[in-house]
Amino acid sequence: MTGVFLITVGNLIQAGIALPCFHGGINIIPLASNLQVAALLLTALVFGPRSGFLAALIYMSLGLLQVPLFGVGGNISYFLTPSFGYLAGFMPAAWLAGQFSRQQRMEDPLKLSMSAILGLGVIQLSGILNILLGHWSMRWSDPLSQLIIKYSISPCLVQLALCCGIGLLALPLRKLLLLN
Repeated sequence: MTGVFLITVGNLIQAGIALPCFHGGINIIPLASNLQVAALLLTALVFGPRSGFLAALIYMSLGLLQVPLFGVGGNISYFLTPSFGYLAGFMPAAWLAGQFSRQQRMEDPLKLSMSAILGLGVIQLSGILNILLGHWSMRWSDPLSQLIIKYSISPCLVQLALCCGIGLLALPLRKLLLLN
């Protein structure tokens, strides 16, 4: 249940960069993504493939059963949105990233970050396939290039950067929780 909680809270938190101000204090610049994918991948890297997969499955099930967890609410009609493919990629991404993080000699933040990037690649592939299928079946009126920029390219750059942080955070969390 920790993973479901992390994914849900991650959906509510906007990713941002904290920069110092010239007048003192900190200025937070919002980025084009939330922490939902980062929380999913962190769950998979820390708790393993089974926990990551189950957290994604429970999260998706609750969202499709009208619990407003997704970015635009939640219900069965979410199947028809351009962003559904990205959510559908959560389960295989969590399993794959978690599986790679459990391999021998994975006690390195760089390797853990690469596992997170692999999971992100699965999510992106799943999302782009859904967008292509929806475009070819004329489900959406928006141009294909606009859909791919909005749902893939724009958030992907931020999510790639977050994968580096996930790798740095996963290793001490695994040691702290005695999961190695």
